Amino acid sequence: MNTDTHPREAAQDAAHEAPHTPPHEAPYAGLVAGTSVRSLDLEIRGVHVHLRVYGDAAAPRPLVFLHGLRGDHHGLEPIVAHLVQRRPDLQVYVPDLPGFGASAPLPDGLHDVAGYAAWTAELLAAVVPEGDAVLAGHSFGSIVAAATVAAAEPHDAPPVRGLVLVNPIATAALAGPRRVLSAVTVGVHRLAAALPERVGTGLLRHPLFTRVASVAMVTTRDRHLRRWIHAEHDRYFSGFADRRTLLEAFHASVGTDVAAYAGRISAPTLLIASENDDVAPLPSQRELEAMFASARLVVVPQVGHLAHYEAPDAVARETAEFLAALEGADKQDEQ
Repeated sequence: MNTDTHPREAAQDAAHEAPHTPPHEAPYAGLVAGTSVRSLDLEIRGVHVHLRVYGDAAAPRPLVFLHGLRGDHHGLEPIVAHLVQRRPDLQVYVPDLPGFGASAPLPDGLHDVAGYAAWTAELLAAVVPEGDAVLAGHSFGSIVAAATVAAAEPHDAPPVRGLVLVNPIATAALAGPRRVLSAVTVGVHRLAAALPERVGTGLLRHPLFTRVASVAMVTTRDRHLRRWIHAEHDRYFSGFADRRTLLEAFHASVGTDVAAYAGRISAPTLLIASENDDVAPLPSQRELEAMFASARLVVVPQVGHLAHYEAPDAVARETAEFLAALEGADKQDEQ
C-alpha cells in the first residue's frame, strides 16, 4: 500500500476547474482546498485501486462513499468537504471504482453490479477491518452500495453500521419515466460497441455526448453553478479505462435498481432524494422507502439528480444528522 499525504495536492488541481473555468466560479473551491486529504493505492481483488481519504487521519469514525457512473472521487468532494467540516471525527474513503478515474478495470469478471459489490465488500474489509463503517453511494453507487449490503449469502455481506443512498436509483432506467431518453442512450452505446474500438471509444468520449448528458441532468438556474458543473463533466466524464469497462457498467446501471436489494437490507438506511430528480423521481423514492426494514427518506428541495453538485451542503447535513442518530442508538443499546 502506498500513501501520500498532502495539503491539497496543489489545491487539488486548482479546485478541479476545467479549462476556461475561472477560479472564482468554482463554487466549493475554498472548502475543498481546505479539506485534509491523503491518497491510498491498494490492490483489491487483483485490481490496482486509487482512493482518497478525507479528514483527520486520527478521526475515529469511517465512512466509505461510492461515486456514480462515469465519475470518480472528484465528484463527491463537495459533499465530503461539507461533511468533514460538520463532523471532524469522520474519515471519508472515496475510491475510484474499478475502470474509472485512476483505478484499473476488474481483470477477471464483468463490470456489473455483482462484480462491483464483491469488490466493494473486499474494499470495506481492507480499509475498515473493524466492520464499523457507514457505506454511502450516489446514483449508480447507490445500487452498488445496496447490493453490497444485501449480498445473496448473509455471510458474504460486510458488516456496516448504516447505509446512505443519495439520489438512489429506485426504478431501473429502462423502466423509469425517462425510458425514451434511456433507450436512445442505450442505442448510442450499442452503436459504440458495434464500431471499431478506436472509433467507438471516441464516440463515448466525444465532447458533444458529454455536454448533452450534462445538460439533461442539470437543474440549477444559477448560471455560474451550471457552467462549473458542465466543466466538471468535461473534465472527468470520460475518465473510464476502456470501451468494454464503460459498456458493461452502463448496461448494469440502466438495467438494475436499488429496489432489487432493499428487501434484504436490515441496516439503518437513509435515502436522500431530490425534489426535481427525473432520473430517480420522488414517487418512486417513497415506494422504495417502504421496501426497507429500517429506512428514512429525506428530500432536498429544488434540485435534480446532481445533488452532489447542486446541494452538497444539504446532503452533508442530512448525512451528519443520520450519523448522529446512529450514534444515539448505539449509546441506548449500551445502557
